[in-house]
Amino acid sequence: MKKSSEYISHLLLYARAMAKWGAVSIVVGLLCGLLGSAFHFGVSRVTLIREMHPLIIYSLPAAGLLAVAVYRLFHTEGQGTNNILQEIQDGKGISLSLIPAIFLTTVLTHLAGGSAGREGAALQMGGGIGYNTGKLLKLDDRDLRTATMIGMAAFFSALFGTPLGAAVFSLEVISVGLIYHAAFVPCFIAALTAYGVSFLLGISPERFAVVVPPLNLLMLIRTAILAVFGGTLSAVFCWTLHFTEHKLDKLFKNPWLKAFAGGAVILILTLLLGGDYNGAGMGIIKRAVEEGKAVPAAFLWKMIFTAITLAVGFKGGEVVPSFFIGATFGCVFGPLLGMPAGFSAAVGLITVFCGAVNCPLASIFLAVELFGAEGMLYYALACGLSYVFSGYSGLYSSQRILYDKLKAQFIDVRTNAYHEGGKK
Repeated sequence: MKKSSEYISHLLLYARAMAKWGAVSIVVGLLCGLLGSAFHFGVSRVTLIREMHPLIIYSLPAAGLLAVAVYRLFHTEGQGTNNILQEIQDGKGISLSLIPAIFLTTVLTHLAGGSAGREGAALQMGGGIGYNTGKLLKLDDRDLRTATMIGMAAFFSALFGTPLGAAVFSLEVISVGLIYHAAFVPCFIAALTAYGVSFLLGISPERFAVVVPPLNLLMLIRTAILAVFGGTLSAVFCWTLHFTEHKLDKLFKNPWLKAFAGGAVILILTLLLGGDYNGAGMGIIKRAVEEGKAVPAAFLWKMIFTAITLAVGFKGGEVVPSFFIGATFGCVFGPLLGMPAGFSAAVGLITVFCGAVNCPLASIFLAVELFGAEGMLYYALACGLSYVFSGYSGLYSSQRILYDKLKAQFIDVRTNAYHEGGKK
């Protein structure tokens, strides 16, 4: 009798916990779905305006100044995705004013023609919504960290239409080698809710038509080789971003001058090379994956455009540029190995993303949602190898790698720092 009552009390405890997180997840998912949809429409609209009126590109230097002004107005200078990760790791807190600041400046970046994505803003706005909703509901410190992850998953899902990849990404990106499994169901519920809201509001999920070759040993070997290069390229991309930011911070002590000069450089490069490298570049990505067409040097130019754009004060994200870099690189390099161009573009896309964020499981799920499950074994192999060959680099310097990538050894190092595990 006593065992039965204990069992029932445990069931009630689990039920109450799931009810609480179900309610929180749905509320956060609804908020992120609505704001994420507005953000999607805003970015899409200004991108269309820029493409219809090419002379807008001449506003880049002035837009850089305006981006700095917006962050000063909201007192959010220096805040970004790293602050979201630090809240989940250490309970640092997230300013509510970060949400309008990143919304406005990301839309501005895409209007003027800066090279950036959307997901950096998604993680920051989603994390901010989750954290501040949790504060409003008087959640304790540990639950606030879960609420932050819930918001990240929801906003990411609203923009890309990938609820499973978004949920696992929000768990995996915080501390590599350690996943907060208790937060999976809340994150997944929020991601599904946000995805449903955005879908009902007319936002189509990102999907690519990929022709996957039959599974065979030779194609697995070719995929593995491409993945090694993709993982290495992701490390080069991360290094380029951080090196450019560090050097420009030393060169320009005045943020206004840095933003104006950076905008001018992007303008000059655009006039020389054309507009393929402005904005997110989803059209270029789609062409590489679905048509197997890419300019050979496109991945290098996108890397340079993105590094300058983000280093001088424009806002956006690095993930979609990593898609661009990976897809165009894979499209060009894959056929040299004997791979179909479109399929190798898909493999390149997911390997550069995986190496840049150090999230192999989320990358596999994301690949399945973006490209379909037919090539899952190829994508899984590619993500695993990319994760290893990207080393200890990463987009987010606050990300912690808790376990060595080569053996089960606890190291706890930050990405982009000297990796102790490699010496042992």
